[in-house]
Amino acid sequence: MVTRAEPVPGLGEEAAHHAAYLRFLRETLLERCAALPVSEQRRPHVPSGWTPLELVDHVAHVERRWVVWGFLAEPVADPWGDWWQGDTATRWHVPEDRTLEDVAADLRSTAARTEELLATTPLETRAGTGGRFGAETGEQLPDLRWICFHLLQEYARHVGHLDVAVEVAGGPTGE
Repeated sequence: MVTRAEPVPGLGEEAAHHAAYLRFLRETLLERCAALPVSEQRRPHVPSGWTPLELVDHVAHVERRWVVWGFLAEPVADPWGDWWQGDTATRWHVPEDRTLEDVAADLRSTAARTEELLATTPLETRAGTGGRFGAETGEQLPDLRWICFHLLQEYARHVGHLDVAVEVAGGPTGE
């Protein structure tokens, strides 16, 4: 397994740092899951019952929910598709015919949208309405900076979770 180098200081604007750290965490997550045989990617290794593949799929859905459906307010087919029957009280689910390669392709597709957005949009820009955020709720729309911080904490937390699961499964240890 490759140990990724953390992004270096001096990348320029704040958005470039957000993009670099999101890229670093995404690829680390994918590498950790890929370090396991396919059978171990689909087996729970922690008491809560999620599998490494389910965790990666969950994070792919999270980024799509926050960036495409949320910030860009674009329609997303099944934004809660990582939950059984759309029920957030139940654990994540990946259909048997989906592989890590499929999930990684979806994740990288959304990542490309995120990186383009960070390269072209001021961080103070507020999310659009009509997707995840409706104008009728009266809630303050998050700005791109807040969404990036939310995604960074989500990725960092789940990379740590996956480090533990991979180690328990007999795979390589994380940092």
